[in-house]
Amino acid sequence: MTDVAIDVHGLTKKFGDHTVVRNLSMQVKRGSIFGFLGPNGSGKTTTIRMLCGLLTPDAGTGTCLGYDILRDRDKIKRRVGYMTQRFSLYQDLSVRENLEFVARIYGLARPAAAARAAIERLGLTGREEQIAGELSGGWKQRLALGACTLANPQLLLLDEPTAGVDPKARREFWKEIHALAAEGLTVLVSTHYMDEAERCHELAYIAYGELLVRGTVQEVIAGANLVTWTVTGPSKALASLSEALAPMQGVDMVAPFGSSLHVSGRNAQELQSVIARFRLPGLEWSLARPSLEDVFIDLMGRAKDNYQ
Repeated sequence: MTDVAIDVHGLTKKFGDHTVVRNLSMQVKRGSIFGFLGPNGSGKTTTIRMLCGLLTPDAGTGTCLGYDILRDRDKIKRRVGYMTQRFSLYQDLSVRENLEFVARIYGLARPAAAARAAIERLGLTGREEQIAGELSGGWKQRLALGACTLANPQLLLLDEPTAGVDPKARREFWKEIHALAAEGLTVLVSTHYMDEAERCHELAYIAYGELLVRGTVQEVIAGANLVTWTVTGPSKALASLSEALAPMQGVDMVAPFGSSLHVSGRNAQELQSVIARFRLPGLEWSLARPSLEDVFIDLMGRAKDNYQ
């Protein structure tokens, strides 16, 4: 057992003439929560599936949980739990029946006991006989997490697991994920939520098949070398200001955030020179710390769509 759960080099995957992932290399530490971010269609899910042996790359090599991703795919699969964005359990079975059924599919010796343990661990006590289709989004999420961790996997894949779930349920979900990681479970998660990304130990940003940046939240923000200013004012004035600033030399990103704009650039002097021209009555400017969302909006704006 090493402290590296996944170690891959030069992974490439094509579908027809379209290259979905190109020459990707990375490592994931055992017991870490590793987040994948990027535009829709950027190759996040394809990357995750190749990393754990669920999809065979066209080129590249690597290991997952100590097994070769090309030769030992069946061994890897038996040690992986996969939770999809869409609820995939039986809507007309109860919570208990779903978990017992999944336990039998896994071949667990005592499926009823395994289901009871999952129900207790995930706070589903009192809902055992509730029909799954009648659960709210947050409770369905807990049930799905219970099902994919029944067999005690070493690696957990979460493909946008909290889409459509309220903030309280999302927070409780992530509390459980961190508890599982603390016990040694490695987690790969794709998400579009910046607050979720900030809960990951490490991040990778993939755009149209290429890995652009990776590291901790602090490393990703620092590596972007962005200087960000926040400007507040009347909504009409901000809309006009956004249009005026976007094409200007020294401005790399203009993005609305509620009743303000975030204006970012990599050359602090050039950016400040541009801003000086727009210090108008009714507009309040202040220097701000770049956020993770600033960085990813900027990366998305600079990434080239490989379908074009």
